[in-house]
Amino acid sequence: MTNVQQASTTIDDLGVAMFTVADQDAARDFYVGVLGFEVRADVRFGEPGNEGRWLEVAPPGSTARLALNPPMPSSTPGGGGIGVETRDVETEHARLVALDGVDVDAQVMQAPGTPRMFMLRDPDQNVVVVVETEA
Repeated sequence: MTNVQQASTTIDDLGVAMFTVADQDAARDFYVGVLGFEVRADVRFGEPGNEGRWLEVAPPGSTARLALNPPMPSSTPGGGGIGVETRDVETEHARLVALDGVDVDAQVMQAPGTPRMFMLRDPDQNVVVVVETEA
């Protein structure tokens, strides 16, 4: 491993992760209606005819947020990934498996030295890893 000197920074927190999505309304519906997140921001900006939209969702009580952004001119939706935490991975897994149309792993995984977890994919194939934390 290379010996790298730590840089000085004024950054003190991870605030917003960003996913590229094809349809912001469909993505909002998935994160709010399926995962139980809440909308933290839904703001239109820019000039008429060249208007943008900033849409953020987050689990209730979380300080970190997830921005759901339309593709930039040379990009496509999907391909992102985040991890979220739960104290009861089995219950959350069972809840999501029981819902129609949710792309979720069939089983909770655990490898030696890692917490129990499973993955699900949103409608744009962004990956959400649900990781169990200690109570």
